[in-house]
Amino acid sequence: MFKPLALALAATAVFATPLLSHAEDKYPSKAVKIIVPYAPGGPNDIVARLLAARLGEIEKQSFIVENKPGGGSNIGADFVAKAPADGYTFLIAATSHAINMTLFPKEQLKYDLLKDLAPVSMIMTGPLVLVTRPDFPASNLKELVAAAKAKPGELSFASSGNGSSTHLGGEMLNSAAGIKTIHVPYKGSGPGLTDVMGGQTTYMLDTMISATPFVTSGKLKALAVTGKKRSPVLPNVPTVAEQGYPNFEAVAFIGMMAPAATPKPIIDKINADMQKILAMPEIKDKLAAQGFAAEWMKPADFGSYLAKEVPKWGAIVKSANVKVD
Repeated sequence: MFKPLALALAATAVFATPLLSHAEDKYPSKAVKIIVPYAPGGPNDIVARLLAARLGEIEKQSFIVENKPGGGSNIGADFVAKAPADGYTFLIAATSHAINMTLFPKEQLKYDLLKDLAPVSMIMTGPLVLVTRPDFPASNLKELVAAAKAKPGELSFASSGNGSSTHLGGEMLNSAAGIKTIHVPYKGSGPGLTDVMGGQTTYMLDTMISATPFVTSGKLKALAVTGKKRSPVLPNVPTVAEQGYPNFEAVAFIGMMAPAATPKPIIDKINADMQKILAMPEIKDKLAAQGFAAEWMKPADFGSYLAKEVPKWGAIVKSANVKVD
């Protein structure tokens, strides 16, 4: 008596996968959202809009950028983590999300970066640049470190906010160089750089896009960049590694993620689109002008990268005893 039911279930199982594959073949059949968990105008927003335009051209469908700032970038990330896993919602993820996994108490975080979101691709990476005022008596990192050691706890460094990559980059340098300087958090890069120029704070490790215009105009001088190799934007500025700290690297990243259960064929499709876009000379040039290098990765490779970034930044959060405001 159960044979008809059994046959029906078997038939359903047989045809389920082809039907799903057919649906994925038609993807995208409606507008796709790219969630930026920051306010409009910053690097994350700029790159999202560049990608949205190119993805729309490739897929012949609208890719819409939607800003969901707040909560230290957690509001937008949580929104995507809980969105339907159908390929119509993506997240622009950044270094802050890797930091937040340790920075925020577990009870405040409503998502897990490594469990609730699936990696799609890296988009770009870029170093920080250590800047100080032109008349500060240090022409390189060695002299800055010597000045800090001569006056422990008297020099200060600005950041774009407590727990930001610019804050933790400074703490990482303190640890590597064995110095003690005072962290002064600001609400964004602009106010921090202004006070460095004015002498209210000694130096700042900031993003290339924010700091480079002041370096090229002579309002600030650059002592080091924090990547493995020199930046083409400031080719005459040596790395921290070149100046006595060979294992030092503090790199900001921006990538794309999706809800964890998003079908692999969809993720692979968008990843392949990203490979094409990030190889476009005009895209490379636009990112380079902001101090970033276009960097495509396969989903698994980006996942491995994130799995290392979370504990790396987490160790700095713990060692410096950084707390959320």
